[in-house]
Amino acid sequence: MKKMLAMLLTGAMVLSLAACGNSSSGNAPAQSSSGAEESKETGGGSVTLNVTTTFAGEDTNAANYQEAIAAWQEETGNKINDASGTSAETFKARVISDFEMGSEPDVLFYFNGVDSNPFVEAGKVVSIEEIRKTYPDYATNMKDGMMGASPVDGKNYSVPVNGYWEGLFVNKEVCQAAGIEIPSADTTWDEFMDICQQVKDAGYTPIATSFAEIPHYWFEFCIYNYLTPATHNVLPGSVDDEHGKAWVNGIGDMKTLYEKGFLPDNTLSATDGETFQLFIDGKAAFLIDGSWKVGGIEGATDDVDNFTVTYVPGKNDRKSTDIIGGLSSGWYITKKAWDDPEKQKACVEFISYMTSDEMVSKFASVSATALKNGTQVDESQLSSLAVAGLDMVEGATGMASAVQDQVTQEERVPVFNGMPDIVTGKKDIAEAITELLDLVAAGKTE
Repeated sequence: MKKMLAMLLTGAMVLSLAACGNSSSGNAPAQSSSGAEESKETGGGSVTLNVTTTFAGEDTNAANYQEAIAAWQEETGNKINDASGTSAETFKARVISDFEMGSEPDVLFYFNGVDSNPFVEAGKVVSIEEIRKTYPDYATNMKDGMMGASPVDGKNYSVPVNGYWEGLFVNKEVCQAAGIEIPSADTTWDEFMDICQQVKDAGYTPIATSFAEIPHYWFEFCIYNYLTPATHNVLPGSVDDEHGKAWVNGIGDMKTLYEKGFLPDNTLSATDGETFQLFIDGKAAFLIDGSWKVGGIEGATDDVDNFTVTYVPGKNDRKSTDIIGGLSSGWYITKKAWDDPEKQKACVEFISYMTSDEMVSKFASVSATALKNGTQVDESQLSSLAVAGLDMVEGATGMASAVQDQVTQEERVPVFNGMPDIVTGKKDIAEAITELLDLVAAGKTE
């Protein structure tokens, strides 16, 4: 357990940005450096790579990414045509559409669960195994067993950078004004419901969330409350089996949150940005989000000490200290770029640069990584919020990855897009789940 917790340390901590060299532990950095010198000395033409990532918006590593690509362009003489976007359902839809239209990027930083299945099944991304036939040192600084194998064929296609955890972010001033204690490792779900009622009675919104745009954080934990770390990541066979009943009960608890008035008045129409601002402005007490939100909060306030992160209260067999986390994203090379001899080499060199030990350490800080050598972090450089995240994960008793990662965007529609109708009683919970599972089954038979 200690080894697992050591890997799953907190992510998305902004450290001071320093110039980053290439690693000697794999990833062929020499190719990149020598290629840059040759290009500049001979006046050879540069290569332009079309790159799409999730390092944008409030993502903690957005600034790290921009600095990294600027440094790589300067070093190599190559160019990056960046089309990054904030990780959301609309971003996923855009990426899927690009692949379907044949306009996919050369390099993609994307999810490695079922969201990538269409690309893998269509042969539009290249496996690490195939890349190593030409570039044997590619990603050899990583543990192959942690890189996030594809559900399609069990092969690794992406090289990960950092992992994630999800937790309950807290606005301390709101809690103080409402006269309540900040939830801890010992807080139960029923006690949390009482806390939310006290926050509401004090004139504040207990929970900042948009059920119109991102219901998935509460979806995960509410279902998790009826399962365990060992069983959470199993899709139901039907609404009547153990996992199906957990989904029905969990979504039922989401409906209860809405009915009790614990959510923003406009939760069924608000954007994630609007509800996040409600939290930052001291109008809401709690927010479930991922480790990447640490940087978003640090960048959105001058008083980061007013915020902390703790465990999402649990019930039944799930302990509050059982968290959600994992390594869910990585760098892909598309088949279109791989088949272009000029771009092939540049893609390998770019990803090798972005996944060197030094660069991963900068991006991941103390989060989960697949690095064989691990990462090092100076806690004195972290904010109190970042340290709280570190403490939370160090005290975790179990970990499960997000079950939504096993369901494609299209398959999620009946539940995720339908959440406003579900919580208002216009759509039956079991019926919505059945529609989702039918889409999953249909996808497996296609």
